[in-house]
Amino acid sequence: MVEGFDCSAIIVEDKLVEGLKTHEGEEQKRNRVRGILRIIKPCNHVLRLSFPIPGDDGFWEAMEGYRAQHSQRQTPCKGGIRYSTDVSVDEVKALASLMTYKCAVVDVPFGGAKAGVKINPRNYTDNELGKISRRFTMKLAKKGFIGPGIDVPAPDVSTGKREMSWIADTYASTIGHYGINAHACITGKPVSQGGIHGCISATGQGIFHGTENFISGASYILGMTPGFGDKTFIVQGFRNVGLYSVRYLYHFGAECVVVGEADGSIWNLDGIDPKELEDFRLQHGTLLGFPKAKIHEGNILEADCDISIPAASEKKLTKSNAPGVKAKIIAEGAEGPTTPEADKIFLERNFMAILYLNAGGVTISYFEWLKNLNHVSYGHLTFKYERDSNYHLLLSVQESLERKFGKHSGTIPIVFSAEFQDRISGASEKDTVHSDLAYTMKLSARQIVHMAMKYNLGLDQRTAAYVNTIEKVFKVYSEAGVTFT
Repeated sequence: MVEGFDCSAIIVEDKLVEGLKTHEGEEQKRNRVRGILRIIKPCNHVLRLSFPIPGDDGFWEAMEGYRAQHSQRQTPCKGGIRYSTDVSVDEVKALASLMTYKCAVVDVPFGGAKAGVKINPRNYTDNELGKISRRFTMKLAKKGFIGPGIDVPAPDVSTGKREMSWIADTYASTIGHYGINAHACITGKPVSQGGIHGCISATGQGIFHGTENFISGASYILGMTPGFGDKTFIVQGFRNVGLYSVRYLYHFGAECVVVGEADGSIWNLDGIDPKELEDFRLQHGTLLGFPKAKIHEGNILEADCDISIPAASEKKLTKSNAPGVKAKIIAEGAEGPTTPEADKIFLERNFMAILYLNAGGVTISYFEWLKNLNHVSYGHLTFKYERDSNYHLLLSVQESLERKFGKHSGTIPIVFSAEFQDRISGASEKDTVHSDLAYTMKLSARQIVHMAMKYNLGLDQRTAAYVNTIEKVFKVYSEAGVTFT
């Protein structure tokens, strides 16, 4: 699934050679470009760990874990920690490279990384998971694979705020106990421990904003009308990413017709209310049995809809099921859900697979990291000033109207709208985060579309995104004076 780098590098190579501002000859420039591209592709560091953990029953078990750092083009490295029996060295290396490209496409100054512990978390108690998280942290720290300026992990599959708080506490109370920025060693923490408002919904919100930008700009190519009003969609995975994706698309008029989870899938062609479904799952622990939907048989990714959101795990869209996919937009919420063979089939059928949509999570992680380094929440220093400025602005408008029209019938009142009343006190941390995320996803979409037009790539937005990232990463390496001596 990272093969897109190779074909994208071929496409962009001539432009990179032309852009080199050196006195070398044409052949020397081309060799330098190819050398830098060969540096960009592989992982810089891969760490394999094995460590024992005592279970609650007294039985000791050897744990297997990995951390891959794909790129130090800009530090720290960034990437999640997952707990899964599917974890392997090849998986973390591939996902680390995707993190590099994802960070570059949304202009977040991190290198890519990824970590995993090879366990099924359902087989362990909370106490045992705490021991695993803390021991894994110490192992990473001793090898220099975690730290505010070195490598900053985040939540991933089967990890969340709880695991991040264990990791932050372990690092801050041991290796980083002299450092004022110790809690910036990881993101996705609870707000009480330096986390940021809006991080849970960030990836889902990013999927919404990214899809909105593409559905508005490329709808005429896909034979669709702009906007979500008449669109249907499906989602595979109803945890944080899938849940918030459904919420946002549903709020803006799209109909969710199929929802899938590991234990089964449900469908209703008249639409599924995400709030009702979420309440049902919280109460019963499953989607199955939801009274306003039926059990769906077969692969939900082949269901009839306009937008498909694979938000579960990688390699879900393959050459075997891609011919049966009916959605014209594949909004990739998971890491690498589309295999190269499936991607070729989608392009042949004039479908659009959008790569960068799950970058909302790393964007918000960047904001949390900055908050931890600055030691102040967003907007905290300007709340009162912004509120007073708004009131002075309204007073100035009132005085201007009274000077123009006089006060024969008394003062001219300025009546606040409900929307303005909500905003008059200034932007909260959550408001700021959501606004910046929407702007980031919009700007990144424009860059990808520009690359698609520049290189005549049509609907191949994946290659356009790769080309965009390669140009950015190449610029960092070339301007840093990479040599091969």
